[in-house]
Amino acid sequence: MSIRILASSIVVIGLLLSGCAEKQPEATISPSAKVLNEPTLHVKELMEKFKLENVDYAYVKVAIGNGTREGAKALLIDARPNPKYLVSTIPSSLNIPDTQIDQYIGQLDKVTKDKEIIVFCGGWDCEKSPIVAGYLKEHGFTNVKLYQAGEPEWIAKNYPEIGLPAAQTLFKNNKALFMDARPYAKYMAGTIPGSMYMSDEELDTLKGRLPIDKTTPIVSFCEGYNCAKSHNLAKKLQEFGYQKISVYAGGYPEWKEAGLQTTAGGAKKVDVAPSPKKDAFVEGIKLGEDEGTVDGEWYKALIISDKIPTNVAVIDVRSAAEYANGHIKGAINIEAGKLSATEFAAKLPKGKVVIMNCSAGGRSMEAFLKLKNAKVDVSKIFYFDANIKCDKSSKCEIKVNEPLG
Repeated sequence: MSIRILASSIVVIGLLLSGCAEKQPEATISPSAKVLNEPTLHVKELMEKFKLENVDYAYVKVAIGNGTREGAKALLIDARPNPKYLVSTIPSSLNIPDTQIDQYIGQLDKVTKDKEIIVFCGGWDCEKSPIVAGYLKEHGFTNVKLYQAGEPEWIAKNYPEIGLPAAQTLFKNNKALFMDARPYAKYMAGTIPGSMYMSDEELDTLKGRLPIDKTTPIVSFCEGYNCAKSHNLAKKLQEFGYQKISVYAGGYPEWKEAGLQTTAGGAKKVDVAPSPKKDAFVEGIKLGEDEGTVDGEWYKALIISDKIPTNVAVIDVRSAAEYANGHIKGAINIEAGKLSATEFAAKLPKGKVVIMNCSAGGRSMEAFLKLKNAKVDVSKIFYFDANIKCDKSSKCEIKVNEPLG
């Protein structure tokens, strides 16, 4: 853990335990704060200086798309200090504090200059967002806007995204119910201790497990920053009337990489000399260790080298908006989550070996299981279990997930 993150973690824990992360009771809010619904004079001057357009909550709600960094339609930037960002921010946001721009601006090295960027901070009287937005415009970004109502208005109307220190503090102090939105096989292979299995795809059958008290703090998580399942679950819980929902976007991968406690490895395995495994292939496709998977490193190498066999149909099971933001070269977009098994199977190319992918492995696994459970022939249908981030030129960054079994 870096010194900067460690320091931020200490401050975040202090904010959470002191109650600074909680919404203020009505009685503690000053009269001026209640009625402040436009920029202060100083902020207006900065907005005019940099010619910045201000957008509203409804605009931002559309801009974040499915809530993931990959699925957002615009790039959101939180200009507040890092500890505040880690406690609570708008989903999909990156953090560029106005006092540390040089340290954080590298996150935008691969962002095109015409990308829509929305900068926010701590509300109408906060100068941080116009300062960062002005900096971006002066450095060549041409489509920069403000959401000056910022984090306070968002939190009053919608769920926040929280960072690792905040999630860790809630876990340590038993202040929230953690819900794992990943597929059951992934949940069983390892999860954050005490977490409830609550796949967004099975919520209708699992909702009887939900707490009766709608004010119960809930933290939803899944397979990392590009996994939409935790956001999908949060939105459905909102529809059910739950009032204190957060999404821990780093999810299980970040928790595990931080060396924090998980349920994996509880039972010790007897050390025996492993018998050599013979590689299995289907029509030249190397299979992975888990049922329905292709060998991750083998397939990754083919993608990176642009040598996917011609007998393979690459199927991207994400939404059309996510697909449009970047996908594996040659992939066909079929959003599996919106289709029944029969409808989905009917859309798959015939006479090909099908390899499905999403952004973090969860939705492609679910697509495979949906077909298998419906008795569809899956002998030539597989999925790629990996975290994948591709740009619009189909240049991809890929991290293969560990086998479950």
